[in-house]
Amino acid sequence: MADIKNTRNGWMTPGNILTAIILVGGLIITFIRFTQGIGAVTNLDNNYPWGIWIGFDLLCGVALAAGGYVTSAACYLFGLKRFHSAVRPAITTAFLGYFFVVIALTYDLGQPWRLPYPIFYSQGTTSLLFEVGLCVMTYLTVLFIEWSPAALEWLGLRKIRNVIVKLTLVLTIFGVVLSTLHQSSLGALFLIAPSKLHPLWYSSFLPVFFFISSMVAGLSMVIFEGTLAHKGLHDKMDKTHLDEADGVVFGFGKAAAFVLAGYFFIKTMDIAMDNDWHYLATGYGAWFLVEMLGFVALPAFLYALGVREKNKTLVRTGSVFAVLGIVVNRFNVSLVAFNYQLPADERYFPHWMEICISVFIVTLIITAYRFIANRMPVLFEHPDYKDAH
Repeated sequence: MADIKNTRNGWMTPGNILTAIILVGGLIITFIRFTQGIGAVTNLDNNYPWGIWIGFDLLCGVALAAGGYVTSAACYLFGLKRFHSAVRPAITTAFLGYFFVVIALTYDLGQPWRLPYPIFYSQGTTSLLFEVGLCVMTYLTVLFIEWSPAALEWLGLRKIRNVIVKLTLVLTIFGVVLSTLHQSSLGALFLIAPSKLHPLWYSSFLPVFFFISSMVAGLSMVIFEGTLAHKGLHDKMDKTHLDEADGVVFGFGKAAAFVLAGYFFIKTMDIAMDNDWHYLATGYGAWFLVEMLGFVALPAFLYALGVREKNKTLVRTGSVFAVLGIVVNRFNVSLVAFNYQLPADERYFPHWMEICISVFIVTLIITAYRFIANRMPVLFEHPDYKDAH
């Protein structure tokens, strides 16, 4: 009886109770959405057919899941083997991120059974959305295959696992190519709305901006999620993972500093090319400066200083600002600076149920990651597979 009581107390932690409340609430709202329609749970209208489920769940979700292709490319294409231990956590996060992006998309679209239609039944080959959908579907498949060795090792399926491991380089190349396509295409979606998107955010280089910022997101998320994992899943990490952790933080921090500096430069050049300086004196201009100085220049400085001084706290703080910067940028492009000319009473603000569903999706990702990391060889090397990392 004492063992049963201890087990029950082990499960009844504040975090698990909060998770259970969020999951139950999310399921209830899910039922309302799919039985009463999208209008029952959102504030979307003809001016704003895309809301927080696209701005946060999709645009931010895809960008923040970029750690998979960034880490795989660094390790397997550029030969930086010292980052081996970061590959599986990054691939796991990326796979879960993309999987739940698709789940979140069904809330916006409805009729989830029709998701394959644009690919297999009625292709709109001249549409950017077709390209995004095709790439995301294909890349999700690639990520599943890249992630599967961890599950196969857990299940003891050695032969299948060994075949997939031999495909690592091919899968990495596929992943980089597909990520380049759809990360940039998400920015290209807004090229058709020059009159609706504020000039400070609208640019013919939006696809380039989205792709470069996804690299920042990937590098920063590896550092950020590593920080969280070291706090919550430290007991699951083996000696190799712990020994290489500092190298990952400083190596990815250095790369992120360079990419952020380049991103800041090309964004400034874009303003100069379009002669948009006068907009900086407006309210939107002030918010644009907050984004550029507070969430681009500041994390770049924190990364550079942290790497130079070998200060992990500064680098990890920089990753927090960089991740927040990705969220701020995607929100600005898709919501804040979109339809900027409309009066305040016609602007979109998400319904509380929209926010709850987004929190529900994030909670599902965290719960799934914890389940996988606690059971499968993601943060440690399986003793029977010495070539796993």
